[in-house]
Amino acid sequence: MQPSDQNRRAWDEIHAGRTRAAAEQLLIPKPIFDLIPAVEGKHVLHLQCATGEATAQLVERGALVTAVDISAEAIEIARERAPDVAYYHADVHELPLELHRGRFDLVFTGGDVLSTIRDLDQWLAGIATALKPGGTLLLYDSHPVTEHLDPLGHWRENYFETSDERTWRLEEVVNAVIEAGLRVARLAEFQTFSKGIQRDRRVPWDFALLAEKPT
Repeated sequence: MQPSDQNRRAWDEIHAGRTRAAAEQLLIPKPIFDLIPAVEGKHVLHLQCATGEATAQLVERGALVTAVDISAEAIEIARERAPDVAYYHADVHELPLELHRGRFDLVFTGGDVLSTIRDLDQWLAGIATALKPGGTLLLYDSHPVTEHLDPLGHWRENYFETSDERTWRLEEVVNAVIEAGLRVARLAEFQTFSKGIQRDRRVPWDFALLAEKPT
Protein backbone atom coordinates (compact mmCIF):
# COMPACT_ATOMS: atom_id res chain seq x y z
CA MET A 1 0.00 0.00 0.00
CA GLN A 2 1.35 3.42 -0.91
CA PRO A 3 2.02 5.82 1.98
CA SER A 4 -0.36 8.75 2.42
CA ASP A 5 0.54 12.15 0.97
CA GLN A 6 0.96 13.54 4.49
CA ASN A 7 3.34 10.76 5.55
CA ARG A 8 5.25 11.04 2.29
CA ARG A 9 5.80 14.79 2.70
CA ALA A 10 6.88 14.37 6.32
CA TRP A 11 9.42 11.71 5.48
CA ASP A 12 10.77 13.63 2.50
CA GLU A 13 11.51 16.50 4.88
CA ILE A 14 13.18 14.17 7.37
CA HIS A 15 15.34 12.56 4.72
CA ALA A 16 16.31 15.92 3.24
CA GLY A 17 17.82 16.68 6.64
CA ARG A 18 19.53 13.30 6.72
CA THR A 19 21.21 13.92 3.38
CA ARG A 20 22.82 16.98 4.88
CA ALA A 21 24.17 14.97 7.81
CA ALA A 22 27.58 13.36 7.75
CA ALA A 23 27.40 10.20 5.66
CA GLU A 24 29.21 8.14 8.25
CA GLN A 25 26.35 8.62 10.70
CA LEU A 26 24.14 6.52 8.41
CA LEU A 27 26.64 3.70 8.04
CA ILE A 28 26.33 0.46 9.99
CA PRO A 29 28.38 0.72 13.21
CA LYS A 30 31.18 -1.83 13.49
CA PRO A 31 29.70 -3.54 16.60
CA ILE A 32 26.54 -4.14 14.55
CA PHE A 33 28.51 -5.43 11.58
CA ASP A 34 30.04 -7.98 13.94
CA LEU A 35 26.52 -9.26 14.73
CA ILE A 36 25.33 -9.59 11.13
CA PRO A 37 25.26 -13.22 9.98
CA ALA A 38 27.00 -14.17 6.73
CA VAL A 39 24.95 -12.60 3.95
CA GLU A 40 26.87 -13.43 0.78
CA GLY A 41 24.34 -14.78 -1.69
CA LYS A 42 21.54 -14.39 0.89
CA HIS A 43 18.29 -12.48 0.46
CA VAL A 44 18.21 -9.45 2.75
CA LEU A 45 15.29 -7.09 3.33
CA HIS A 46 16.48 -3.66 4.50
CA LEU A 47 13.62 -1.73 6.10
CA GLN A 48 13.77 2.07 6.32
CA CYS A 49 16.83 2.16 4.10
CA ALA A 50 16.90 5.99 4.00
CA THR A 51 19.52 7.22 1.51
CA GLY A 52 21.18 3.84 1.16
CA GLU A 53 24.50 4.10 2.98
CA ALA A 54 23.84 0.92 4.97
CA THR A 55 22.13 -0.69 1.96
CA ALA A 56 25.31 -0.28 -0.05
CA GLN A 57 27.33 -1.87 2.75
CA LEU A 58 25.10 -4.95 2.66
CA VAL A 59 25.51 -5.17 -1.11
CA GLU A 60 29.28 -4.93 -0.69
CA ARG A 61 29.07 -8.00 1.54
CA GLY A 62 27.46 -9.94 -1.27
CA ALA A 63 23.85 -9.74 -0.11
CA LEU A 64 20.92 -9.77 -2.54
CA VAL A 65 19.13 -6.75 -1.12
CA THR A 66 15.54 -5.57 -1.27
CA ALA A 67 15.06 -2.17 0.39
CA VAL A 68 12.00 -0.28 1.61
CA ASP A 69 11.52 3.35 2.56
CA ILE A 70 8.58 5.71 2.81
CA SER A 71 10.47 8.62 1.22
CA ALA A 72 10.61 8.65 -2.59
CA GLU A 73 13.35 11.28 -2.43
CA ALA A 74 15.50 9.08 -0.18
CA ILE A 75 14.99 6.07 -2.46
CA GLU A 76 16.22 8.01 -5.48
CA ILE A 77 19.42 8.89 -3.62
CA ALA A 78 19.78 5.28 -2.43
CA ARG A 79 19.31 3.99 -5.99
CA GLU A 80 22.24 6.12 -7.18
CA ARG A 81 24.40 4.78 -4.36
CA ALA A 82 23.35 1.12 -4.68
CA PRO A 83 21.69 0.52 -8.06
CA ASP A 84 21.64 -3.29 -7.85
CA VAL A 85 18.86 -3.29 -5.27
CA ALA A 86 15.09 -3.82 -5.59
CA TYR A 87 13.53 -0.73 -4.00
CA TYR A 88 9.98 -0.37 -2.72
CA HIS A 89 8.34 2.94 -1.84
CA ALA A 90 6.15 1.85 1.06
CA ASP A 91 5.23 2.24 4.72
CA VAL A 92 6.98 -0.48 6.75
CA HIS A 93 3.71 -1.09 8.62
CA GLU A 94 2.06 -2.13 5.34
CA LEU A 95 4.64 -3.98 3.27
CA PRO A 96 3.71 -4.87 -0.32
CA LEU A 97 2.21 -8.35 -0.66
CA GLU A 98 5.20 -9.69 -2.60
CA LEU A 99 7.39 -9.11 0.47
CA HIS A 100 5.17 -11.32 2.66
CA ARG A 101 6.18 -14.59 1.04
CA GLY A 102 8.74 -15.81 3.58
CA ARG A 103 11.78 -15.64 1.33
CA PHE A 104 14.27 -13.46 3.24
CA ASP A 105 17.21 -14.84 5.18
CA LEU A 106 17.68 -11.56 7.04
CA VAL A 107 15.51 -8.55 7.81
CA PHE A 108 17.79 -5.67 8.75
CA THR A 109 16.71 -2.34 10.22
CA GLY A 110 18.18 0.21 12.54
CA GLY A 111 19.40 3.70 13.28
CA ASP A 112 16.64 5.51 15.17
CA VAL A 113 13.79 3.68 13.45
CA LEU A 114 11.77 2.78 16.55
CA SER A 115 10.65 6.38 17.05
CA THR A 116 8.84 6.14 13.69
CA ILE A 117 7.00 2.91 14.51
CA ARG A 118 3.39 3.61 15.45
CA ASP A 119 2.34 -0.04 15.91
CA LEU A 120 4.95 -2.57 17.03
CA ASP A 121 2.67 -5.56 16.51
CA GLN A 122 1.75 -4.63 12.93
CA TRP A 123 5.36 -3.83 12.05
CA LEU A 124 6.70 -7.09 13.45
CA ALA A 125 3.91 -9.17 11.92
CA GLY A 126 5.09 -7.96 8.52
CA ILE A 127 8.68 -8.79 9.37
CA ALA A 128 7.72 -12.28 10.52
CA THR A 129 5.91 -13.05 7.26
CA ALA A 130 8.84 -11.70 5.23
CA LEU A 131 11.35 -14.02 6.92
CA LYS A 132 11.85 -17.58 5.76
CA PRO A 133 11.93 -20.31 8.46
CA GLY A 134 15.31 -20.02 10.16
CA GLY A 135 15.66 -16.40 9.01
CA THR A 136 16.96 -13.66 11.28
CA LEU A 137 15.78 -10.20 12.30
CA LEU A 138 18.53 -7.77 13.27
CA LEU A 139 17.31 -4.53 14.81
CA TYR A 140 19.60 -1.91 16.28
CA ASP A 141 18.56 1.45 17.64
CA SER A 142 18.99 4.03 20.35
CA HIS A 143 18.39 2.44 23.73
CA PRO A 144 14.86 3.39 24.88
CA VAL A 145 16.15 4.64 28.22
CA THR A 146 18.09 7.42 26.48
CA GLU A 147 14.86 9.12 25.42
CA HIS A 148 14.51 10.14 29.05
CA LEU A 149 18.07 11.36 29.68
CA ASP A 150 20.16 14.33 28.63
CA PRO A 151 23.62 13.66 27.13
CA LEU A 152 25.20 13.87 30.59
CA GLY A 153 22.98 11.11 31.92
CA HIS A 154 20.59 13.28 33.92
CA TRP A 155 16.99 12.06 34.06
CA ARG A 156 14.48 14.32 32.32
CA GLU A 157 11.37 12.22 32.93
CA ASN A 158 10.12 8.91 34.28
CA TYR A 159 11.02 5.98 31.99
CA PHE A 160 7.75 4.24 32.92
CA GLU A 161 5.51 7.28 32.49
CA THR A 162 6.23 8.72 29.08
CA SER A 163 3.90 11.17 27.38
CA ASP A 164 5.11 10.10 23.92
CA GLU A 165 3.16 7.10 22.62
CA ARG A 166 5.98 6.24 20.20
CA THR A 167 8.66 5.96 22.86
CA TRP A 168 8.81 2.20 23.30
CA ARG A 169 10.30 0.64 26.41
CA LEU A 170 12.78 -2.16 25.85
CA GLU A 171 10.42 -4.74 27.35
CA GLU A 172 7.70 -3.66 24.90
CA VAL A 173 10.02 -4.22 21.96
CA VAL A 174 11.22 -7.61 23.19
CA ASN A 175 7.72 -8.82 24.08
CA ALA A 176 6.35 -7.69 20.70
CA VAL A 177 9.09 -9.66 18.96
CA ILE A 178 8.10 -12.76 20.94
CA GLU A 179 4.39 -12.20 20.25
CA ALA A 180 5.18 -12.07 16.53
CA GLY A 181 6.38 -15.67 16.80
CA LEU A 182 10.11 -14.94 16.68
CA ARG A 183 12.67 -16.35 19.09
CA VAL A 184 14.99 -13.84 20.72
CA ALA A 185 18.54 -15.08 20.14
CA ARG A 186 20.53 -12.17 21.54
CA LEU A 187 20.12 -8.76 23.15
CA ALA A 188 23.21 -6.53 23.24
CA GLU A 189 23.64 -3.12 24.88
CA PHE A 190 26.33 -0.60 23.96
CA GLN A 191 27.74 2.53 25.55
CA THR A 192 27.42 4.65 22.39
CA PHE A 193 27.91 4.46 18.64
CA SER A 194 28.28 8.23 18.32
CA LYS A 195 31.82 9.54 17.98
CA GLY A 196 31.01 13.23 17.89
CA ILE A 197 28.63 13.60 20.86
CA GLN A 198 29.76 13.63 24.47
CA ARG A 199 27.68 11.12 26.39
CA ASP A 200 27.72 9.61 29.85
CA ARG A 201 29.31 6.19 29.30
CA ARG A 202 27.62 4.74 32.36
CA VAL A 203 24.41 4.68 30.30
CA PRO A 204 23.54 2.21 27.50
CA TRP A 205 22.89 4.58 24.60
CA ASP A 206 22.35 1.92 21.93
CA PHE A 207 21.15 -1.67 21.71
CA ALA A 208 20.80 -4.49 19.22
CA LEU A 209 18.36 -7.38 19.11
CA LEU A 210 18.63 -10.57 17.07
CA ALA A 211 15.61 -12.84 16.69
CA GLU A 212 15.00 -15.94 14.60
CA LYS A 213 11.93 -17.34 12.90
CA PRO A 214 11.48 -20.97 14.00
CA THR A 215 12.02 -23.66 11.38
